[in-house]
Amino acid sequence: MYTSRYTAFLILIVSFTSCNSTSVDRTEILWDEWGVPHIYARNTTELFYATGWAQMESHGNLILRLYGEARGRAAEYWGERYIASDRWIRTMGVPERAGVWYELQSDEFKKYLNAFTDGINDYMDENPGLIDESMKRVLPVTPEDILAHAQRVVHFTFIANPAMVPAIQRHLSAGSNAWAIAPSRTEGGNTMLLINPHLPWGENFFRFYEIHQVTPDMNLYGATLVGLPSIALGFNQHLGWTHTVNTIDAADTYILTLSDGGYLFDGEIHRFEEIQDTIFVRENNGSIRADVLTIRKSVHGPVIVQDETRAVALRVAGLDAAFMIDQWWSMGRARNLEDFKTQLKRMQLPMFTVMYTDREGNIMHFFAGAVPVRETGDWNFWQGLVPGDTPATLWSDIHPFEDLPLVLNPPTGWLQNANDPPWTTTFPLEIHPDDFPPYIAPVEFDFRAQQSARLLMDSDTLSLDRLVELKHSTRMKLADRILDDLLAAIDIYGGETGKRAAAVLSEWDRKSDADSRGAVLFAQWAQNYNIWLKFETPLSLERPFETPAGLADPQGAVHTLESIAKAIESTYDSVDVSWGEVYRLNIDDYDFPANGGPGNLGIFRFLGFQPASAGENRYAANFGDSFVAAVEFSSPLRAQVLTSYGNATQHHLPHRGDQLELLANKQMRDALLTREEIEANSVSRMLFNVY
Repeated sequence: MYTSRYTAFLILIVSFTSCNSTSVDRTEILWDEWGVPHIYARNTTELFYATGWAQMESHGNLILRLYGEARGRAAEYWGERYIASDRWIRTMGVPERAGVWYELQSDEFKKYLNAFTDGINDYMDENPGLIDESMKRVLPVTPEDILAHAQRVVHFTFIANPAMVPAIQRHLSAGSNAWAIAPSRTEGGNTMLLINPHLPWGENFFRFYEIHQVTPDMNLYGATLVGLPSIALGFNQHLGWTHTVNTIDAADTYILTLSDGGYLFDGEIHRFEEIQDTIFVRENNGSIRADVLTIRKSVHGPVIVQDETRAVALRVAGLDAAFMIDQWWSMGRARNLEDFKTQLKRMQLPMFTVMYTDREGNIMHFFAGAVPVRETGDWNFWQGLVPGDTPATLWSDIHPFEDLPLVLNPPTGWLQNANDPPWTTTFPLEIHPDDFPPYIAPVEFDFRAQQSARLLMDSDTLSLDRLVELKHSTRMKLADRILDDLLAAIDIYGGETGKRAAAVLSEWDRKSDADSRGAVLFAQWAQNYNIWLKFETPLSLERPFETPAGLADPQGAVHTLESIAKAIESTYDSVDVSWGEVYRLNIDDYDFPANGGPGNLGIFRFLGFQPASAGENRYAANFGDSFVAAVEFSSPLRAQVLTSYGNATQHHLPHRGDQLELLANKQMRDALLTREEIEANSVSRMLFNVY
């Protein structure tokens, strides 16, 4: 193991007027007013160390909990409620695989991972009072914890997760928007990039951490998921990239027929591999009990559920790709398209769309991930329980880089992705599903993706300010498609309540701005009526911006609308209650009216909501816009950024929700990219003495 010989001390900065040098004599963290750490490091090892320290300062309790969960020992540390999580992690073999992955790392990258965990552990040594006592049970943190955490988040949540029991539910409701815009479509003749992931808010493993990492040969700005050292989406002076959750099938569930204590495969009875494991559980009185966990594996993978006659086994692709964190790190250090593609060709990312731009004018969309080479079946076939009794369905190889969908520098000058399959990245289509195996991705083009493409198609040239304005679009594409049909149906089938609802919807601006009246009525009607299953005309890629369309059941649509209108009147005293009165941005003491909403309504500015509290009939944002960056590769480079929920979860810091007001006002912050800007806006500095 790497032995730390770092010490650190904190200097509060009152003024930077006497400190204008850009040289780095000692590694340091400059904290700005939004809690963003700007790390200037003498070398990569010290950068990783300071990154670990910074993450602990901002998210210490959260990081330790996430690592404890990734070990499969959370029930031992914190009790009964974590048993299901521990069983999943142990059954998937995450802790053992993390050890294998660590040994596979290069000596150089091992040193970096060790330094990151040293930064975490040294922070604890110097700041024990800032971390909850129960979280200290996880200490010390090891490099294997990082790799286990990465697996748990990407492979065993994004790709495969406990919701796959007993049947496939492949994707969370996670999502993102991404744009890459060529110089031909911008006012300044510079490429531009929109980084706009949508993940659950709250104190969980989906949380983004905004960070700026600088070494003598690199200046990288972006965000990583809390607990990971490498920026996963961001930009340097030469290029930038972002991710969306792509429509990839990198995991399958197999239905097994049980027989004579084993399972049928290729005409024979095979025995399960069985492993006995022990989960320790902390009782309320502090005592520890031991629960036995029997893990059964078929040739397909671990069994995740079974009864007397059948079992379901899970097979996940990409588990032999140990270098995902290293690849992200190397992507951030790339200087041009060829460097970047060299890293993509390593194929260490098990999933994600990659949207890329660079200073030289290139834009690219790559459908990344571990796609199994399958002998049979289309997309729909592989979404269900796959027959597990035949070798014909048991895949082992992964498609290489050259097999996967990629679009580079299309004549249109723009690329988009809003979690739609790769076919609809630009129009006219550059790639077509018929040119790829039928299991690669489905044929879909939902309303948020349609709105994403439409916003770009309708813009001749874009400035950075205009890009930011479009990014905040709250217009409901679904309303543009179906509202006129609904109003016509009300004329035929509507009663008094329907006529009142029609009056409101006729005056509505078709947006979900805070002051939009009619948006609540339309959104709740669409959700309750389940309009997405009741279109008269289905989606056609020959008419991508006109379909799906039409009400298949206009009378039923009006009946549902009248029921919803009565409920809204009863709850809020008026059918035209404003969007921001019902939907809120609320964290701790911050509370603002929301704008934006669910993507299935065709809203580009995506926010999801949950009930704010019992009896209030209000909803608080808990999903959607998280870390956002709009980047122009001008000279000098310009970027606007926002971390919607704030850049810290520790209660002693003022950054829990401190950016919500900007979110509510559709504003972003200028990214601080130069030493001069950072020093002028910093509130504290931390210097590290090394060795």
